[in-house]
Amino acid sequence: MRKTIALVAAGVAGALTLSGCSFGGIYDVPLPGGADLGDHPYTVKVQFNDVLDLVPQAGVKVNEVPVGRVEAIGLTPDGWHAEVTVKLNGDVKLPANSLANIRQSSLLGEKYVELASPGDDLAQGTLTDGAEIPLARTNRSVEVEEVLGALSMLLNGGGVEQLNTITKELNAATEGREPDIRRLLDNANQLVSTLDAQSGDITRALDGLNRLASTLAGQKDQIVNAIDDLGPGIGVLEQQRTQLVTMLQALQNLSGVTVDTLNKSQENLVADLRALLPTLQKLGEAGADLPKSLEILLTYPFTDAAIDGVKGDYFNLYAKIDLNLQNVLQNLSRSRQNPLGGVLPDSLAGLTGGVEGEQANQPPPLPLPGESQSAAATGATGTTGATGAQPQQTGVAGIFGLLAGGA
Repeated sequence: MRKTIALVAAGVAGALTLSGCSFGGIYDVPLPGGADLGDHPYTVKVQFNDVLDLVPQAGVKVNEVPVGRVEAIGLTPDGWHAEVTVKLNGDVKLPANSLANIRQSSLLGEKYVELASPGDDLAQGTLTDGAEIPLARTNRSVEVEEVLGALSMLLNGGGVEQLNTITKELNAATEGREPDIRRLLDNANQLVSTLDAQSGDITRALDGLNRLASTLAGQKDQIVNAIDDLGPGIGVLEQQRTQLVTMLQALQNLSGVTVDTLNKSQENLVADLRALLPTLQKLGEAGADLPKSLEILLTYPFTDAAIDGVKGDYFNLYAKIDLNLQNVLQNLSRSRQNPLGGVLPDSLAGLTGGVEGEQANQPPPLPLPGESQSAAATGATGTTGATGAQPQQTGVAGIFGLLAGGA
């Protein structure tokens, strides 16, 4: 009796104690063998699209090592996704952009949350108390039930029968054509190998095409103007279409006449070419001798070898011809045998005889060709000329007559 009373009293005391501490149920009792949270644990919230059958007090692991536990499972503020609150050991350091995944310890084992780093090259910051891992960095493993369900759909009226039909049709299509299929595969392999070897050229061609397209896009206004300006030219061609057609027809007739002429003169043309063949052969045999012979054509009869046989600086002759009449007369008068002696009138003595005074500086005008000396003299003094016999030609006319061999 006393034992019964003691047990009832202990039960009532325990109930009162639990109600005073706001006991929330069995999930508030820590499971034996869980992760050690240490003296300074911190809390992190993780968002999932689906938490499957994850329950509170489930484990949290890093590289299969328990580092914390699940404290609570609820909904995100928008009410569309699950939010899992986990508590981690304060000595566990994870990047701020850590990844979270819901895994299963074995085929029929419990679910747990796995935390992992995105990689040494991508790790950023440190995961701290109150941090949140969003949906973009969370995922879950495939359930065994999902795999079995998909396999059941495949086997029970799924795609197995269709796969059987496809296999039979492929066998029927390829039966007896093995060599052709083998050659097709070889050609495809060769094509892919060639394209792979020329991938650099293909890339450069695509880059060049891209640059061309960019250039054309930048010159779009000029291209539009050119096309617009091309319209009047096309209109002129349209107006002259009749003339162009007539010209092409005339060219066609001309080509017909030319072909007919060549056909009729074919034998003569062949004969002419054959007759020309020896000449061309000789010209071909002449080779470099022909250009060398042309070198001495303008220096005949002296060849290039004649330079070696001449000593001195006077091999070439340079002639300067002075056609100034005064200089010609002075040069002739200074010779020992003056061919102009007794031919020139006294009025021209200043040109040849060295007359001093003003008359040498200002000689009288020369008579015109065919004019007598007396006429020139009277013209100078203002008197009329004498009449009588034909006077002898003197002056410039006489000079040219003397030079020409006349009297």
